[in-house]
This record gives sequence, C-alpha cells and structure tokens, in this order.
Amino acid sequence: MPKKAESKEKKAKKTTKKEKSSKKDDSSKSKIPNTKDKKSTKKKTEIKKDDPVASEKFQQPEINIGLVGHVDHGKTTLTERLSGKWTDTHSEEVKRGITIKLGYADASFYLCPKCKKYTVKQKCHDCGEVETKFIRKVSFVDAPGHESLMATMLAGATVMDGAILLIAANEQCPQPQTREHLMALQMAGIKNIVVAQNKIDLLDDERIMKNYQQIKNFLKGTPYENAPIIPISAQRGVNIQHLIAAIQKTIPTPKRDSTKDPLFLVARSFDINKPGYTPERLVGGILGGALQQGTLSVGQEIEIRPGRILEEQNQLVAKPILTTIESISSGNVKVNKITPGGSMGIMTKLDPAVVKSDSLVGNVVGLPDKLPPVWHELKLEAHLLERVVGSQEELKVEPIKMGEVLMLNVNSAATVGQVIDMSKNTVICKLRLPVCAELEARVSISRRVGTRFRLIGYGIIQELDKKK
Repeated sequence: MPKKAESKEKKAKKTTKKEKSSKKDDSSKSKIPNTKDKKSTKKKTEIKKDDPVASEKFQQPEINIGLVGHVDHGKTTLTERLSGKWTDTHSEEVKRGITIKLGYADASFYLCPKCKKYTVKQKCHDCGEVETKFIRKVSFVDAPGHESLMATMLAGATVMDGAILLIAANEQCPQPQTREHLMALQMAGIKNIVVAQNKIDLLDDERIMKNYQQIKNFLKGTPYENAPIIPISAQRGVNIQHLIAAIQKTIPTPKRDSTKDPLFLVARSFDINKPGYTPERLVGGILGGALQQGTLSVGQEIEIRPGRILEEQNQLVAKPILTTIESISSGNVKVNKITPGGSMGIMTKLDPAVVKSDSLVGNVVGLPDKLPPVWHELKLEAHLLERVVGSQEELKVEPIKMGEVLMLNVNSAATVGQVIDMSKNTVICKLRLPVCAELEARVSISRRVGTRFRLIGYGIIQELDKKK
C-alpha cells in the first residue's frame, strides 16, 4: 500500500511540473511581439537621429554601379572585396567557377576624418579604430564576362548608372570581351566609368606600366579616354581606398525624377519557397531589378508587361499580369517605399511557378495602364559599327540583310527578330518574343558571327506605320 501511494504522489508531482512548464510556455508566447502590431514594428525600425550607423542601415542605395570586363579578370572578387558578399551563388556558377547570372551586392562608402582615406568599414584600422563618416550607399551589379553570356551583360547594362571596367594586368589588353563590354556601355548611354587594372600583385613594375600603356591606347579615341585607371589587387585588397575615391569623384549619383509614373525593370525573377514547405508558409514570387523612375509602395497594385506569352490561333499573344506588392526588400532590409537607385526585390502575390527560374526577366513593372506599349514588331533607326565587336578577328560589319535574324536587347529584355522590311537606315523586325519599351528607346543589335552573337550596333525605336 505505501508503494502505491508513493507512485501516486510521483505522478501528481509530474503533472504539476507539466502544468507549470505549459504556463511558462504560454507566458513566453504572450511575450513574443505581434508583427502585425504597429507599436512593436515602430520600435524595431526606429532610427536614432544621433546614430549615423543606424541611419545608414536603413538607407536605400542611391546608385547602381556595374562591374564589367573579360572573363576571369576579377569582377566577382572585387565585388566581394567592396561588399563582403560573394555573388556567384547559383549551383552552376559554383561548379564552373564563372558568373552566369547577374549578381547584386550593396556596399557603403565611409571616409576617415583623420587620415581622409575611403573605406567600406565603419572604423578606420589605419588610425587605431577611429569612427568613419558615412558617405553614400551603392549597389553593385556583377555582370558575366564569358562571350556566350553577352545577352545577360547587355540586360545588366540597362540598370547601371556607371561602371567599373576590370582589366587584368597579367593579360594582353584589350581582350575580346573587354572591347565588347566597353562598347555595350557606350551603347547603353553610360558616360562615367572607372578602369581598375587588377592583379598587379602578380607582376613587376615594368610589366604593370607596359599593361597600363596598353589600356591608355585602348581607351584612346573613345568617350572614356580620360577615365581614371587605378592599379589594384582585388584578391589582396591593394589600393581599394584609391578605387573608392575615383568612384566618388567620377560616378556621381544621377538626378532622379520621383514624380513620373514608376518604371521597374525586371532583371531577375525567382521562387524562394523551399521543398517541403506547408501551404501556410508559402509566399509569392519575387521580382528583382531596378526602379528607373517614380516610386513604388507596399500594397500598391502593379501591372507586369508584356506578361505571360501565350499562343492563340497560331499567334503569340502577350497578356499583362496584375498583382499586388506584398513587401519590398532593399539590401536585405524590408522597406515600405522605394525610389530610384540601387537594386530591389519585390515580393508579389503571384504563384511562384509564374516567376521561377527567371521566367519574367525582361518584363517592365508599373502602375496599371501606365506602362509603355508592347511591341511584336520593332521599327529601328539603325546605327551600325565599322567593325564587329567581341571577335578575335577584325571583321567589317556588313549591312543588315532582308530575312536576317538578329538578337535585340532593350531594357532588360533579350529577344530575337527577323528582318521583314527595310529602307535606308531603317529596319523592321518581327519579334519571336514581344517586348515592352518606350518610343526612342535604345536597342542593342547583335548578329550571329560563327557560333556566337556579336555586337554590331544599336537602333532607336520608331513609331510603326499604321497598316491599312
């Protein structure tokens, strides 16, 4: 009998312990702030006026700077040196060791008040951990350098405000894609660039100076002949402060017009849901890119053009997509509103299957019925180069021919068009995939030379004659 009584007492103690623990769990749950509660969110995102670091954390990047140049000249390494982020995260990029998709990374520039050196750190290590002054926040666009990925680079050029052209000091200058990327920047209307002469740690002074002279000769006669050339080692972190100083001096933040209707260029689209997620955890598709003008806010209804491309009655039909902005991220920080400058991610209510694997790249986002027209045919005022850019041989650019298939890049979209009509300096191309673009927009024109499409010029979109 006493043994049974003891066992009953033990059971009673266990149940009381469970009750206490459950009460503790309930009390701890009640202490967790409700994310929907406005007061709690205000406390989280409140910025102290006296704290420059805190105010910088919530600041949107004000400019997009591209990193361009030949393959394996150190673009991704320099991006990591400046931002702390390695942008080659796609499985195929890791496997092959090259950039395939456009990479994005934000960085903040600081100035040491004591030694007047620029840095990306909040404290100057050369002056005994002196607090540095925040200057501005920039967004880097890491473009692929391989010749087969030129269309991706051209798409990236449309969201750049300035660029860093990387040239490896241990190779002959110019390499094919160095020349091609420089011409692409010129066609995209990018006026301000800084040249980074990379990998100087591998050479002696004599060979560095020889390569420097090759770069000067290469730039001579181009709009960039007076661009600063900064010798650096991205791997070792040599002369990074001088590179930042050159960026600050040469690539100013452009003036933005936030009063215009918003125009957001989609450069990436993807699904962030992981396998095994329950329906309650699923979120909508993400659109990544840059806002060219206007403003966008959480909760706004937006239109995506051209949208979904469907085949109806043996004809391609573009059906715009309407959705709502669920949230906006700028530099991994959620914000309620964005203005032009930097790269952003927009979470929508779209089915993830619609956006996955960059399926909406090249689309334009804006307010409903406020976007540029969708073109199934393009009438272009063509401006051809004298020589084919990007090939090893110096080939003369032949005139465009009837029936020729050309690769056309406009905004962040890449499409293929067949020449169906032409006159003096004007060609009309029937597009395989429609594009959304404004009149007078620039279009990069590439032609197949051998096994690759090579840049041969650019065109200006003209109004199509009305068919009778």
